Amino acid sequence: MTSRARHFWLVKSEPDAFSWDQQVANGTEPWTGVRNHMAKANLAAMKKGDLAFFYHSNIGKEIVGVVEVAREAYRDPSVEPGTKGEWVCVDMKAVSPLPKPVTLAEIKADPDFAELALVRMSRLSVMPVSAEHWKKLCRLGGWKAPKE
Repeated sequence: MTSRARHFWLVKSEPDAFSWDQQVANGTEPWTGVRNHMAKANLAAMKKGDLAFFYHSNIGKEIVGVVEVAREAYRDPSVEPGTKGEWVCVDMKAVSPLPKPVTLAEIKADPDFAELALVRMSRLSVMPVSAEHWKKLCRLGGWKAPKE
């Protein structure tokens, strides 16, 4: 039996609404409030053990940490009664801060990232990251994944 390859993601949060420091303090936290169908599909595709970059949007505009999917998609408890759509969330667990945050400006300045969803679809809040981009972003941020 072969195990599924780990996938990589990037999730965005406005730090004045929910910051990396709050994620760390809470340990594991539901990633709620996503109300975009493409982002919802990305949440639904996440599997336990997948890793994601935690990105501060609006303020900072930088990748600041790494989180791990601790629970796969389930009904988002923050959905207001009467809201249309079957919105989902996943539980994210703080893994590690990046030793050096990677800014959006750095990413946009590097032609290797031209196809990164963060550059191409800047308003999307949950997006896949290719293994190649993941490795390069980890290097830029000075982060080495712990041995499994």
